Amino acid sequence: MPASVALRRSVVIGSAIAALSGAHCSAGSSDGSGSSSGTSSGSDSGGGSGGSSGGSSGSTSGSSSGSSGSRDGGADTGALSDGGPSHGDAGSDAPSCSPACSAATPVCDHGTCKQVEVIAFYTPDAQMADRAHAAYARHANAWFPQAAAQEGWFTYESTTDWTRLATIAPAAGRIVMFLDNNPAGDAAQQAGFQSYMENGGAWMGCHVSAYNDASSNWDWYFDEFLGCGHFNDNTWAPTAANLHVEDPSHPSSQGLGSMFTSAPSEFYSWVVDLRTKSNIKILLSVDPSSFPLGTDPNQSWYSGYYPIAWTNTSYRMLYVNMGHEQMDYSTDTALSSSFDSPAQDTMYMNAFKWLGGAMP
Repeated sequence: MPASVALRRSVVIGSAIAALSGAHCSAGSSDGSGSSSGTSSGSDSGGGSGGSSGGSSGSTSGSSSGSSGSRDGGADTGALSDGGPSHGDAGSDAPSCSPACSAATPVCDHGTCKQVEVIAFYTPDAQMADRAHAAYARHANAWFPQAAAQEGWFTYESTTDWTRLATIAPAAGRIVMFLDNNPAGDAAQQAGFQSYMENGGAWMGCHVSAYNDASSNWDWYFDEFLGCGHFNDNTWAPTAANLHVEDPSHPSSQGLGSMFTSAPSEFYSWVVDLRTKSNIKILLSVDPSSFPLGTDPNQSWYSGYYPIAWTNTSYRMLYVNMGHEQMDYSTDTALSSSFDSPAQDTMYMNAFKWLGGAMP
């Protein structure tokens, strides 16, 4: 990446850790302690003090039904779903649904059918130093509510209130999503998220949610959960890539074929070869037809094996490398959208169904 972008990345990581180290963590509300509105906008009416934390409160927007109103207090709790493959099968004795759930309410929650529930955490726009990541969050917080309304089987709520992670609990159909960051500097949020995952919670992370360097201090997340270890390098500038579908039969790969072209993105690599990890199942990788990948000769990939999406089979999770828009940094203008690839859009919907328990 250019020096200016590298500086932006250092600033956001550093500011996040600095802000989080002194943050006071409060229990989150059942759907966020901030205000809620039934819009598809990703803009912030409030927010926290900075970085990935966002302070003790933040804005929340929910969509698919278009309803609005403030939320009641309490922890982010709910009935536990089937949970991850190796962790938290506490929901296995819950009453089944008869007839079986389908269509607009595909998830069985203790005998009642309900929709998949996506809670997407992101950094307040003004606090995100790398504007390509901010643009991705804006695009996501516009596109996903539209998709929820069109699909009719999931709800989408975006929030900048990262403190909710300290008390969030698994629930049938619930998916926690990290759009553009992670709580890598707040011990309470880290512990809450780890407990959520180890007790059967579902998670999807995008692009920079897996970025880490020498300043990172969350070994469980990067080394065990993601399995990738430290960041190694990246392509530059953001371009589309031909992606090889490693397992077309996997639920998240339905309808993708053996290869598809992604939307433009910067792509990361890490120090750990994920092929050596027995509990990591790689779902997408860079197809050799993409080489050279990148436009900067000094920051392009010319050969090799590069995982782009994978799951840790010990948890109910999916990480995807995409989420960095092409930008005119001088005018803060996005030149691409991560939702410009129909196949990539299909992958997102497949992932929500799979992680939310709406398909095997």
